[in-house]
Amino acid sequence: YLRAYVLSLLAFSGMNTSKSETVKEHPLKPSRRSMPCLAQSQTHPQSLSKHSSFLQPNRVQPQPRPQPLSAGTSTATVDVVSERAKVMETLENNLLKLSNTEYSDSFLDIGKDKDTYTDESEHGNYDARTDQSLLIQNKLTRQKTEPRTKSSLKTDAMASSGLFFKDGKKRIDYILVYKKSSPQVEKRSTFEKNLRAEGLMLEREPAVTNSDIMFVKIHCPWETLCKYAERMNIRMPFRKKCYYTDWRSKTMGSLQRNMRELKSWLPRNPMKLDKEALPDLEETDCYTAPFSRARIHHFTINNKDSFFSNSTRSRIVHHMLQRTKYEDGKSKMGINRLLNNGTYEAAFPPHEGSHKSRHPIKTHGAQNHRHLLYERWARWGMWYKYQPLDLIRRYFGEKIGLYFAWLGWYTGMLIPAALVGLFVFLYGLFTMDSSQVSKEICEANETIMCPMCERNCTLQKLNESCIYAKVTHLFDNGGTVFFAIFMAIWATVFLEFWKRRRAVLTYDWDLIDWEDEEEELRPQFEAKYSQVERVNPITGKPEPFQPFPDKLSRLMVSVSGIFFMISLVLTAVFAVVVYRLVAMEQFASFKWYFIKKYWQFATSGTGVCINFMIIMSLNVVYEKVAYLLTDLEHPRTESEWENSFALKMFLFQFVNLNSSIFYIAFFLGRFAGRPGKYNKLFNRWRLEECHPSGCLIDLCLQMGVIMVLKQMWNNFMELGYPLLQNWWSRRKMKRGGQLMEHKISLPQWEKDWNLQPMNLHGLMDEYLEMVLQFGFTTIFVAAFPLAPLLALLNNIIEIRLDAYKFVTQWRRPMPARATDIGIWYGILEGIGVLAVITNAFVIAITSDYIPRFVYAYKYGPCTDQGYRQEKCLKGYVNSSLSVFDLSELGMGYSGYCRYRDYRAPPWSSTPYEFTLQFWHVLAARLAFIIVFEHLVFGIKSFIAYLIPDMPKDLCDRMRREKYLVQEMMYEAELEHLQKERKKNGKQYHHEWP
Repeated sequence: YLRAYVLSLLAFSGMNTSKSETVKEHPLKPSRRSMPCLAQSQTHPQSLSKHSSFLQPNRVQPQPRPQPLSAGTSTATVDVVSERAKVMETLENNLLKLSNTEYSDSFLDIGKDKDTYTDESEHGNYDARTDQSLLIQNKLTRQKTEPRTKSSLKTDAMASSGLFFKDGKKRIDYILVYKKSSPQVEKRSTFEKNLRAEGLMLEREPAVTNSDIMFVKIHCPWETLCKYAERMNIRMPFRKKCYYTDWRSKTMGSLQRNMRELKSWLPRNPMKLDKEALPDLEETDCYTAPFSRARIHHFTINNKDSFFSNSTRSRIVHHMLQRTKYEDGKSKMGINRLLNNGTYEAAFPPHEGSHKSRHPIKTHGAQNHRHLLYERWARWGMWYKYQPLDLIRRYFGEKIGLYFAWLGWYTGMLIPAALVGLFVFLYGLFTMDSSQVSKEICEANETIMCPMCERNCTLQKLNESCIYAKVTHLFDNGGTVFFAIFMAIWATVFLEFWKRRRAVLTYDWDLIDWEDEEEELRPQFEAKYSQVERVNPITGKPEPFQPFPDKLSRLMVSVSGIFFMISLVLTAVFAVVVYRLVAMEQFASFKWYFIKKYWQFATSGTGVCINFMIIMSLNVVYEKVAYLLTDLEHPRTESEWENSFALKMFLFQFVNLNSSIFYIAFFLGRFAGRPGKYNKLFNRWRLEECHPSGCLIDLCLQMGVIMVLKQMWNNFMELGYPLLQNWWSRRKMKRGGQLMEHKISLPQWEKDWNLQPMNLHGLMDEYLEMVLQFGFTTIFVAAFPLAPLLALLNNIIEIRLDAYKFVTQWRRPMPARATDIGIWYGILEGIGVLAVITNAFVIAITSDYIPRFVYAYKYGPCTDQGYRQEKCLKGYVNSSLSVFDLSELGMGYSGYCRYRDYRAPPWSSTPYEFTLQFWHVLAARLAFIIVFEHLVFGIKSFIAYLIPDMPKDLCDRMRREKYLVQEMMYEAELEHLQKERKKNGKQYHHEWP
């Protein structure tokens, strides 16, 4: 900047000296980004000493005289040499004064109103793009500098694009929005005054579409960025990583080398993104260390404008906004409180320009990271590609990056589960006609079944249930037990390998040594408990404190509210059960023949749809109740509030979604009684019993309908609803004629203001949806093996839906940091344990696997020969049906009918009592539950023990990196001090001075 100042004054003095002078401009060099990190052979970059002077106010570096025709700068040819000498003499005096002042914003404003030309290495050629050097670029060509008139037009274009201040140089790092009619003028002015005192630069600009809206643009200068980066311990790159893998290539066998060469000739993986399609995010390949102004010469600063990424700049500004006061008082600070009391309408970091471009990305490159994310991630055409996680993390922050990493990992792990489930389903499909049970049911032309309702049901033959029997075999076959065990092990492997994947991501993203900052207290907590204080053991400062009796009483009230809502869910399920009992009689006597014939299917189908509508209605109520209960607890910090709210929402929605499924799986038909002695609800409605083919078909129908409808509704609410809202807001602006002949393009900050804000709960809704889906995929998977396949198809769409929503429909969220997925991991582990128990009960109680198994070994034709699959099940259907005398019904029937149970016939000495086969089946069911649970839990624990949480090579790399970082910091500091001594003419040695 000193050099630019000198050159500009030379040009200015030359123009004043001679009117006939012409300005000669030389073409600028292309702004190539040099290697971000040093080569392995170097210990300290030669160029970093230039940057160290920016933050060394007490050091006066000798300034070389500017060369009038140096490359890359614009100079003027001066005719009068004596005038230049006078100017140089004046500049020498000014340079000493400037070198003793800190680098501040006032320094940037030198020559603000003059035709000042700055060096490329200082500012770079930023037009409407951000971090240009990190985006795809074609071959750079030398461009001639334009006259001042064109340069000013370019500056105006940059300012109007919404990424910079009006001067076209200061980048916008954050946006505040307020209404001019808001009465909180004093708080706002005090807050903004304090922001300026902290080192931020503010600029106001009214909205184009609404005269009452005012935007406050915030820019964080270099000095302020460095100061707060040091306070926040932000890790920045300073040296290229050294990978010592040469010895591996030398010792690698010839077979492995040949395999690697053969692999290079094979077709490339179509799911991988092209390396040329994404920028080289250099900091992932560099050693990092907490930023320090005293050791700034250690860090690789090729361009001050791009050294701190946009997300890092926004995070620093957000940190400052959270800790700036707006009134006198201990708790009168933070942008969150100002948003809550209406001082500001919104606060958000701006997007990096538009996500669309007139030119194709392959030929013209990406305009910005948002455009690149849209083209390489959010478009539907990229559904089969891997996600660019590093770019997502760079743009949205580590917290959102971890969510998409987890979602991608979960989706990838669903592929083997979906394939195995599809195989089990296809096995049932191909063996459906050859199944002995299906054959016997379809050929039972003379077997009369007892009526399944009181008044309107007629006697039916068993072969009328042929279709139900075949469909049941699709889900209840020999592969059911295997698939249940496989899914229990899959859930463990998924969670264990996710821990390893998370460890790799936290290492690559520099989150290993990162710890959460001490969170500020919630305003509601401070207002409630401001009278009671205690010293915070971390900060050492007094803060409001919630007494234990008060906390316990509020927790008990919250727990009581949770149980009340769960009882409300059970009441809703009971209402659906009553509907099924009433509808059963009505559909059995319906006028339409199709419904009258398949009245059970009609009853189950309508019951599922009504249950789904009740589920979605209660979800709205649950969210409001969860809000009230969580606020009643008065959590201390925002993270505690989020965890408490997330746990309540999960409990509510989990019970809401699965209560009806639990009823069908474990209670439907278990307490119906027997013909002649049926149990009735309120002594009026006969309890529903299972179909002659079993209750599993009802469970499959319930799961399939709820899962499909729930996913369709969620996808609409995630994408369709924001699209409609954004379309309606644009339509209102056009109808109001607010765009002035529709020719004025809105600046970026106003476009972002018209987008939808991110959910109030952050990623809670996204995680909740996926965790509930994980429960559907694992808990009752024995009854519905297609659940993993449906989840896989939904997640492929979900990833692109979320990506499209984040990139195009939502304002840019504040880039937050996180090291894991929070409370959701513990919930996933709990679901994995519950899945083992429920699948054991589904196989033992709901399906007919155990009764068939007992019959084949104990009562079938293969009793003495061992189990031989289908041949040994001959006669099973007749053995599973009991006999009842129709004359006992008093309905004018005579003869005998059959029903599903193990009871003695009416002509025996103990009619209608349980037979010995019933007790054998019951004992086998209980034994299976115990053996299955212990076996699967043992396998899960053994697998979890075998799989370490962190890969061994990652542990070695981390330990070696820690060692190398210490060595490099020592060497860099040593060389820096030696250069300082050499400059000052002092002797130096090769050891630490």
